[in-house]
Amino acid sequence: MFNQILIYSLIFSLSMHSQTIFDFNEGSNFKDWIVIDDVVMGGKSSGSFEIDENGNGVFKGDISLENNGGFSSVRHNVGKVVATPNASICLVIKGDGKEYQFRIKENTDDYYSFIYSFTTNNQWQEIEIPLKDMYPSFRGKKLNQPNFSGNHFEQITFLIANKKNEQFKLTIDKIFLK
Repeated sequence: MFNQILIYSLIFSLSMHSQTIFDFNEGSNFKDWIVIDDVVMGGKSSGSFEIDENGNGVFKGDISLENNGGFSSVRHNVGKVVATPNASICLVIKGDGKEYQFRIKENTDDYYSFIYSFTTNNQWQEIEIPLKDMYPSFRGKKLNQPNFSGNHFEQITFLIANKKNEQFKLTIDKIFLK
């Protein structure tokens, strides 16, 4: 009995110290999630974003290296999410065994993003991303600036760019800050 109480207290405590950024479900408004592919630079990759029958967000498509292409992304402006550099973003996702990037922008009009790469494993998993480990990058080049140390961010992005022709599928259940 004591162990049960301890477990419930821990779960309650963890839930009290997290902030939902986006929780997908059947009623989710996903129209504000914008797909941006390499076609903006002449490439031929094609991504899409939708809600599946289970209410999860699904980012999927085809990456093509034709015409110097090779990426697809989906982004969402989240308003101003207040965070300390010691916080972490947690992703509850199911991928296809491929590597993805999770990106944030401190301000939506910044020209660069802070990036963290992760590999999926074909299973549901929770990826924890320490904000302080996110490095600044612009057009695939790491910038000579410090890692994220701000007190907020306004945009989140998922991106795939593995330098090969491939199909991809990333299912997203929840994104939260802890």
